[in-house]
Amino acid sequence: MEYRNSVEGAFLARPNRFIAHVAVEGEEQVCHVKNTGRCRELLVPGARVWLEESGVATRKTRFDLVAVEKQRPEGPLLINMDAQAPNRVFGEWAPGRLGPADARWRPEVKFGASRFDFYWESGARRGFWEVKGVTLEEGGVARFPDAPTARGVKHLEELIRAGQAGYEAGVCFLVQMEGMRWVEPNDRTHPEFGEALRRAARAGVRVLALECRVWPGGLEVRGELPVRL
Repeated sequence: MEYRNSVEGAFLARPNRFIAHVAVEGEEQVCHVKNTGRCRELLVPGARVWLEESGVATRKTRFDLVAVEKQRPEGPLLINMDAQAPNRVFGEWAPGRLGPADARWRPEVKFGASRFDFYWESGARRGFWEVKGVTLEEGGVARFPDAPTARGVKHLEELIRAGQAGYEAGVCFLVQMEGMRWVEPNDRTHPEFGEALRRAARAGVRVLALECRVWPGGLEVRGELPVRL
């Protein structure tokens, strides 16, 4: 997945979760933030960020903020923080790799009280995948979530019910950065999510983590990462 017209800037402030003020070539721009999460450890004043120019003249904001460089003692880490990117990247990668090679895939399919990111079917086999983007790094470990997510717990509970109804169910943590040692639930921030993830794994829901190669203008899947529950 690649962005059009990637531009570097310096983060200034985030008045609310939807917009950020960024210095671009000496001018302050109001940008749309493509991630409504807290991202407090990422969006700090002076941080290098990368923007995508929308190219839509009628938009109120000219740019979307899509990536940030996190400063760490062991060196800077480039993180894609576009919340729409994980589904796009997973949708490009998964067909032919997960499930039967001839499976037909569809996005955004409802089951019970939830709408899962992907549904696939092949003959008598059928399944669901839910995708979670991961941007929180601590000591070389990727953790999810970065804030409590009742919606995430609900998705896991629905995946368990889907498995009980005969579907092949899975949750994928798509890590929007490189070099992580493993992925694990962030029990300190949201223990209920970690408990739900462990229940899901015991119930037969597949738990998958994918590492991405990230550059300012895009990202792509590199391969699988270990998951520690």
